Amino acid sequence: MTTAVPGIRPLAATHFREALQAAADHRPAEALAALMHIDPASWAAIEQRLNVLGADVVDALSLASAGSRV
Repeated sequence: MTTAVPGIRPLAATHFREALQAAADHRPAEALAALMHIDPASWAAIEQRLNVLGADVVDALSLASAGSRV
């Protein structure tokens, strides 16, 4: 028996992308605000996909932030 893989809703993907961009731009309050708009089902899917990569949301935000340094 397998469990269904939750999907990431398009709006949640947009919010996650906005959070990563805000982190890259060193705007932590805006990153947090974007993350707070993500629905629970999409959160589960995001966390699951990041877990497959061996990461979590904090890792993703840290990498986005570090990637913007020159």
